[in-house]
Amino acid sequence: MILIIGGAYQGKLNYAMTRFGLSENDVYRCDAEKTDMPKGKKIIYEIDKWILALLKNETETEPEIKKFMDSNNGAIIICNDISCGVVPIDPVMRKWRDATGRSLASLSQKSDEVIRLFCGIPSRLK
Repeated sequence: MILIIGGAYQGKLNYAMTRFGLSENDVYRCDAEKTDMPKGKKIIYEIDKWILALLKNETETEPEIKKFMDSNNGAIIICNDISCGVVPIDPVMRKWRDATGRSLASLSQKSDEVIRLFCGIPSRLK
């Protein structure tokens, strides 16, 4: 598994598709309203939105992340790093921020490679 993180609009998806020679057909775009996760896609984009969908559905995120990691071992995971910056006042958004941070910690431990993009420039963390 490869994890690519960074702020919004930093070029994470373009970097992944270019580096690995993939196309839009290889991408699953997560949605903040859908808790299902299809199998077979090479890139899982904005997994942070899937985490938000789980929270909105009152689903525990940690067991779902573990199941996700077990079934998507070869995927390229792209996540917006929402852990930096101002702590949200809204309790759900604060819980989302925390759950995303914990999920990134778990995903990074399991990943073979972790890349952070800042201003379109990749930095290899692992």
